[in-house]
Amino acid sequence: MQTKEETPKLVLINREHFLCKILTQQKPSPSVLISHIYSSISFHLIQNPPIMAVFTFEDQTTSPVAPATLYKALVKDADDIVPKAVDSFKSVEIVEGNGGPGTIKKISFVEDGETKFVLHKIEGIDEANLGYSYSIVGGVALPDTAEKITLDTKLSDGPNGGSVVKLSIKYHSKGDAPPNEEELKTGKAKSDALFKVIEAYLVANA
Repeated sequence: MQTKEETPKLVLINREHFLCKILTQQKPSPSVLISHIYSSISFHLIQNPPIMAVFTFEDQTTSPVAPATLYKALVKDADDIVPKAVDSFKSVEIVEGNGGPGTIKKISFVEDGETKFVLHKIEGIDEANLGYSYSIVGGVALPDTAEKITLDTKLSDGPNGGSVVKLSIKYHSKGDAPPNEEELKTGKAKSDALFKVIEAYLVANA
């Protein structure tokens, strides 16, 4: 009895066999050749998609800043506040989109005496529930082994009028190998440091 796994192989073999018959015909039409070559390649890619693993990490922290204030600073006013709060940050510019989901931002900063950049893509904005999601899709913060790194943030009420910050990080690998542990630690340390600087700025300017 034929299994489902066998079916794509049989169909692919039949397509290749048909393609071979075309190639042996006398004066085959170029358009026919191109059509069936690309058809066979496309079929193969659909049946054998590239391997991409997703690794998820969870984190949680607290802040003395109220959830609404912190959300406004991290999401709505980040383009203005970050360059003011962090001396090394030079500019934040929109390179694609209108500020909503799908927008890509280029964040330029100085590190080790060099001007570098990171590309952020906004994935989702849930202001009603103080949720925000974006992906690192390019620049120095994206390792060669990653397709993208998505960060989902959710704020809620914390102790003494502050906030609880829940963070989910999804590492979309280009293959099935797990992310480099040292790269993760370095990225988290930089992210934590940036968060604390913005937090200090908000407290100082409350």
